[in-house]
Amino acid sequence: MFGKLGAPEILLILVVVVLIFGAKRLPDMARSLGQSMRILKSETKAMRDPDDGTTTAASSTAQAGAAPQASAPRHLAAAPKPHEAEAEIHPQDVSSTR
Repeated sequence: MFGKLGAPEILLILVVVVLIFGAKRLPDMARSLGQSMRILKSETKAMRDPDDGTTTAASSTAQAGAAPQASAPRHLAAAPKPHEAEAEIHPQDVSSTR
């Protein structure tokens, strides 16, 4: 399916990408893609060779970033309960609305 991609097709794809994302955002996107690929390669290398005992920068960064989120206490406010008298539907209220 993708074996017949030639120079004109690749050029057309690049033009469409530039039109969709804009020329200003492309360097940032390429940089983040490169960083993601570097992290992926280092993690797969660490999975293949777990005996070296060193941690990669990506895994230590991920662990450092996840720790504050996990230890942060959550304060959720309870929803106020309606008064039982207001919440009840009285038979005379129902008959008067008809």
